[in-house]
Amino acid sequence: MRDWPTLAMVLLMPVLEMFLFAYAVSMTVDHIPTAVADMSKDVQSRAFVDALTASGYFDVEMYVADEAAVIRNIDEGQTRVGIVIPPDFATRIERGDAQALVILDGSDSTTVSAGYSAASAVAQSMAMELTVEKMSRMGAAAGMSSGGSLNGASSLPIYTSTRVLYNPAKDDMTFIVPGLTAILLQVMTIGQAAVAVVRERELGVAEQILVTPARPIELLIGKMAPNLALTVIDLLIIVLLGIFWFDVPFMGSPWLFAWLSLLFIVSGLGLGLLISTIVKTQKQAQQLTMLFMMLCMLLTGLIYPRGPMPAGVRAAGALIPATYFIRIARGIITKGVGLSFMWQDVLILVIYSVVVIGLSVRAFRKRLD
Repeated sequence: MRDWPTLAMVLLMPVLEMFLFAYAVSMTVDHIPTAVADMSKDVQSRAFVDALTASGYFDVEMYVADEAAVIRNIDEGQTRVGIVIPPDFATRIERGDAQALVILDGSDSTTVSAGYSAASAVAQSMAMELTVEKMSRMGAAAGMSSGGSLNGASSLPIYTSTRVLYNPAKDDMTFIVPGLTAILLQVMTIGQAAVAVVRERELGVAEQILVTPARPIELLIGKMAPNLALTVIDLLIIVLLGIFWFDVPFMGSPWLFAWLSLLFIVSGLGLGLLISTIVKTQKQAQQLTMLFMMLCMLLTGLIYPRGPMPAGVRAAGALIPATYFIRIARGIITKGVGLSFMWQDVLILVIYSVVVIGLSVRAFRKRLD
């Protein structure tokens, strides 16, 4: 048991996994970022918005002018749900046929189910209260049945209609495949780069390379180029499988997706090379790759929503490049949006790539010295 780093990883990984599953994994979707287009601006519409907020499921991030502005905010990823209240909301409540439109981000299937159910429940609850109040004003309290239900409750004064953007069929593959593409690329790039360099070190090839007159950046490029080519081929296979086998429509620009995928691959390879300067053996590199794969599955928003996670867990997920590329992949493949809608995620990936490659160059330079 002289390999203390490996022993420490074996003992600590189950503890880390237990804490991650306890605090990071939650299928409860609440505090969904929401945009509201209140075109009625009266007491009843404000009461409806207040009821949505009080439910705990919706966080009203902004008020916008109309339905088009709501959709634009969802396109940009600023909000996941939009509530559109028509101009004659209060009048229609008196007539008994008020309708609020709930617009849902179909690229996130967890938001679709939770947002629809919560909005419908809030509308039904408010409608029941208004019905009781109206019947009381009319002196019709006797209209309530002995079981506590209301005669005519089937025609409540408020109801919701739903519009699901990007994925009206609510197909799970449309949600999973773009995110899974990011995770597969992340694990492949990190694993290939880290294991390849450590293997060379174990075989004694690395020492021969280090005595060459090549500069550290040239050595890094030499290490990254073969893995980059292999990962690009894997990317092409994954995307084609998603389109032709799983029937996931590709709504955006293939060229934009290709260039941003290349940026993401470079960031992953740089991170893998950085890891290779820390670990000593292939076994340690493989264990770290497995740990990173688990972190990617849990913390990046692939399946479990990041919103309900504790701040510390979200911060840990923010250190993983796949967190940003999942949003990019879903934005291009599922939403069909352009660079102007996701430039912040792209900028973070650029900065991330520069930082990890810079750290890798520095680590290689120390080994050369």
